Amino acid sequence: MEATISYRKKIIDLKEDTFKVLSVMAARQSTNLKRLIESMLDKVAEEYDESETYRYLSEAYPDGKVMLEKKGRKEFMDWLEVVEK
Repeated sequence: MEATISYRKKIIDLKEDTFKVLSVMAARQSTNLKRLIESMLDKVAEEYDESETYRYLSEAYPDGKVMLEKKGRKEFMDWLEVVEK
C-alpha cells in the first residue's frame, strides 16, 4: 500500500539575480527551474530538525499549549515525528 503525498501550490517572487543563478543551476543539472527549486526545498525540509521547532513554539507561545493525556500526547508527537529530549 503506497502512501499518498499531498502537494500545495505557492507563487513566489524571486529577485532577478536569484532567478538567473537558479536558472543556470537548473540548466547545468538538466532540469527546469521549478523542479530545481522544489528539490532544494524538499532537501531543506528533510534536514530540518522538527523537535527544535516544537521546543521553540512551546517556549515562545506557551498559551497555545493544550494539555493532553499521555496517550494523546504520544500520538501527537508520533504524528509530528518529534523526539522529546
